[in-house]
Amino acid sequence: MNLSSEKKKDAEEFDHDVVVYGGTPAGIAAAVVAAEHGMRVLLLEPTSHIGGMNTNGLNTAETEHMVESSLGGFALRFYQRLGEAYGLAEPEFHFESSVAEKVFEEMLDVAAVRVSKKSRLLSVVTHGSKIHAVCIVGPEGERHIKSHVFIDASYEGDLLAQSGVSWTIGRESIQEFGEDAAGARFDGAEHEAPTRDRGGRLLPGISCTLEDVCVGGADSEVMCYNLRPTLTRDPAWRVPMPAPSSYDPLYFEIAAGWILAMMRSGWTPAVGDLVDLYERRNQKLEANNCQAAVFSLGTLGIQSAWSTANLSDREAIFQRHIDHTLGYFYFLTHDERLPERLRAEARALGLHSGEFIDSDHLPRQLYVREGRRMRGRTVVTQHDVILDRTKDDSIGVCSHFIDCHHVRRVELRPGCFANEGRIWRRGQAYQIPYRAITPKESECENLLVPVAASFSHVAYASFRLESVWMVAGHAAGVAAALAMKHGCGVADVPIHQLQATLRADGQVVDLSGLPSQEFQGGDGGWIET
Repeated sequence: MNLSSEKKKDAEEFDHDVVVYGGTPAGIAAAVVAAEHGMRVLLLEPTSHIGGMNTNGLNTAETEHMVESSLGGFALRFYQRLGEAYGLAEPEFHFESSVAEKVFEEMLDVAAVRVSKKSRLLSVVTHGSKIHAVCIVGPEGERHIKSHVFIDASYEGDLLAQSGVSWTIGRESIQEFGEDAAGARFDGAEHEAPTRDRGGRLLPGISCTLEDVCVGGADSEVMCYNLRPTLTRDPAWRVPMPAPSSYDPLYFEIAAGWILAMMRSGWTPAVGDLVDLYERRNQKLEANNCQAAVFSLGTLGIQSAWSTANLSDREAIFQRHIDHTLGYFYFLTHDERLPERLRAEARALGLHSGEFIDSDHLPRQLYVREGRRMRGRTVVTQHDVILDRTKDDSIGVCSHFIDCHHVRRVELRPGCFANEGRIWRRGQAYQIPYRAITPKESECENLLVPVAASFSHVAYASFRLESVWMVAGHAAGVAAALAMKHGCGVADVPIHQLQATLRADGQVVDLSGLPSQEFQGGDGGWIET
C-alpha cells in the first residue's frame, strides 16, 4: 500500500518508537514500561476510556485464586498505587473502577506516554514481514502512524489479525495437543425445563441439540461473555435498574423452568444463587456471571462471533448483552411465577450512581474472556500449565487455575438441557514463555502480543486474567525497548538480557522462591502440597 505525500507527512508527525493498540491493563503496562525504558510511546485506545475491564466492573486481581507473590513488576506497582489511593501501606487487590481508571491515568502521565482515545484500527500497512504503519480513525479523522515496534494489547487480537499473523479462535480437539480437557465438553449435569416453544422450535438461549455437539471435538466457540455492572442496595447510591430496550419473555423460559423445577425439589432461590455479587467499597457490589447457576449474566451462544465481527455487528452484540443483563433483572423482579421473596431481593438492587456516569451507570466494555489467539513461535497447552511448567525463556509467572465458563446451552432431549464448555482444573504456578507472545519470524518481526497470546483454549483459561495480562504486558514493553535498542526483530531480543531487565524491574520470572502451592479447582482456594 502506497502512502500519499500528505499521508507520509502525517506519518512522520506521529512517529513513535513503540505503538500499543489497546488501552487494556496489559496495554497500559506495556506502554508505561516501554516509556520507562526510554521509548517514545503512543497508546491507542478505541473507546473513550482506558483500563479495559479493570475500569469497567472487573475489580479484582483474583489473588484469592493465585499465588499472590507471583505478581511483581508493573502489576504489583498498580496494586500498590491502588493501596496508596485508599490510604493503605500495602497493595490493594480489590478496588473500584473509577479509582482504577484514575491510577492508570496517573501512571501513564508520569511515564509521559502519549494516549490517543477513540482511535480505532482500520488497516495495517506491512512491508515484507514487518508492520510499517497502522491506519487509525478517530477524532482527528484517518491517519497513518509509523512505529518501529507494535504491541497488540486488544482483547480481540485485532492488530495481529490484520498483520498477516497466524491466529485461531475457539476450541482445539482433544487430539490436536493431547489435552483431555479440550473440545466440547459436558459436566454431567442435566436440567429439566422447557426447551421448545409451542411451535416446536428451540427456545431462545438454547444454541443447538445434542446431535450438533461433537464431544472432545474442535469448533470455533469461545467461553461466554457478560457485563460486570456495579450494583448497590444502598438507597443513597441506588439508581433504579432500567428496563431492557427489548424484552422477550420466551428468552427467560429456560431460567424460569429451571428455577421452578429446583424449587419443587426443595430449593429456596436467592439472588446470590443466580448472580455472583462481590462486596466492594462505598456500598458497591461487583456483579458477575455465576458459574454455579444454570442461567446467569453470561450470554451463552452469541459471544463467539464478537472478535471477527465488524464494528456495527459488535455494537449489536454488545446491545444484546445489555438487553440480556437488564432483561435478567427485569425477569427476576417481574415474573410472578418466582417467589415474592426472590423478587423483593432483586428489586432492592440497582446500579451504583458513582460508577460509569457517562454511560447511564452501565459498563462501557464487554467482558471478552477469550477472543482470537495467536499461533506464535510456541503454543502453551494444558501440559505446560499442569506438568511441563518451567521454560528457559520465561518472562513471568501465572498461577491461576484453568477456569473456563460455559460456552453453549444444549438440548439433550425435549424438556431437558445442559450447559456445555465448563473447565475447572487444578494447576500450579507455571512460567510464561517469551515465544508465546511473539509471532513466527516469517510472519512478523516487529509485533508483540501479550493478551491474544499463543495458547490453546484450555491453557488460555488459566492465562486470561487482567493481572496476568499485565505481567505479559510488562514483558512486551521491555522486549519492545530492547528490540528498538538492538535494531533487531522481537524474536531476536537477547533472552538473558530480557530476563535480567525484567528481574531488575521487579517482575517475577522464576518459580524458585514461590511457595509450593497447588490449586484444587472447586474447593475455593489454594492448598498447601
